Amino acid sequence: MKKIKVYKKDKINAEIEVPPDKSITHRAVMLASISSGLSVIHNFLNSKDCYSTINAFRSLGVKIVEEKNMLKIYGVGMEGLKQPNTIIDAGNSGTTVRLLSGILAGNDIEVKIVGDESLSKRPMRRIIEPLSLMGAKIIATEDNYLPIVVHGSKHLKPLTWENKIASAQVKSCILFAGMYAEGETVYIEPVLSRDHTERMLQYLNVNIERKERICKIYGKIKNIKNFEIEVPGDPSSASYFIAIGVLTKDSEIVIRNVCVNPTRMGFINTLIKMGANINLTNLQTKYNEPVADIVVKSSNLKGIKITSDKVPSMIDELPLLAVIATQADGVTEIHGAQELRVKESDRIKTITSELQKLGAKIVELDDGMIIMGNTKLSSGKDIIELESYKDHRIALSLAVAGTISEGNVVIKEADCVDISFPNFWEIYNSI
Repeated sequence: MKKIKVYKKDKINAEIEVPPDKSITHRAVMLASISSGLSVIHNFLNSKDCYSTINAFRSLGVKIVEEKNMLKIYGVGMEGLKQPNTIIDAGNSGTTVRLLSGILAGNDIEVKIVGDESLSKRPMRRIIEPLSLMGAKIIATEDNYLPIVVHGSKHLKPLTWENKIASAQVKSCILFAGMYAEGETVYIEPVLSRDHTERMLQYLNVNIERKERICKIYGKIKNIKNFEIEVPGDPSSASYFIAIGVLTKDSEIVIRNVCVNPTRMGFINTLIKMGANINLTNLQTKYNEPVADIVVKSSNLKGIKITSDKVPSMIDELPLLAVIATQADGVTEIHGAQELRVKESDRIKTITSELQKLGAKIVELDDGMIIMGNTKLSSGKDIIELESYKDHRIALSLAVAGTISEGNVVIKEADCVDISFPNFWEIYNSI
């Protein structure tokens, strides 16, 4: 695992494209695999997480052919998945294991799913409980972590499930299982989480209704039509260059063709409230997702208070927001973000620890952070090494911190960014 040195930057003028959206890639691969016939996914994200999903469906008997930046997926139909010859390794991908489990629940096969050390510490009770109530049999470790064994059933029962946690992964899992159930499955969430699954199912004419926090899907779907789709740029990946554009002096960065789904706009909307100069241009809708170019300029920011209702739309970007808040006027508070503690690392603890090494005045809360602004970040010596904890979001956030820090910053195990942003360092060095 390599170390990467990050230098202070300013006067950036760049036009870039970021990698395709990870969430949309996962869902497109899954739905194409259980569709009828050949589907084509253009501009898919070729990251480790997405290959976990691709390889899982290959193990389940789906032919998936990769050509340049395109996937050809020969769908086997709703009930055509085959018993795999081996275990399925979800790697580091929580999306793979949770969404796949919803599909497996409706297929009459038995599948064991494992993950890496980090994924094996992430809670699975949140999907095991509803899928079990629907009629799937799931065997897990005593504390409901990986590995799990999913015994699917052709006789799933519909379910009304009200979740106390806003989780797009749990919602998608239950909606996928609901496609196989006899009757109406209802999912109610406390706050609207990202809605790529609902949008894609609507695009494919699956019988789904949604109104605010309530989704209803009508099961025993006979087939999903094959489709062609182009995946737009990932707003979570774009966020790191948005931050660099805002924080570095005399800079302007244009990021082309980014998904600007309203459920993913929490970070940008929060930065605008803080005073950031950010504009969306060339706005259009592609495959039921809004897409735009994002234009970012150097800005003076003020602190803000983030409450729990705002957290789901920017959950991935909160460690990055902590970095940005160190440069804002006043105090920034983040509350209701306890879900950060069960990500690839405990992201509240890890980002707090590493920013403090650079002199940030930041206080760790049970459910968030308090960050004092107007802080000059510095290594305090010629060079400082920061820990990524093998967490891609932490490594990416620390790259931004290094960009605005005095002195030289080295990020350990920095190649973990490949999980979501394989060419990050290439783009970073080009601007």
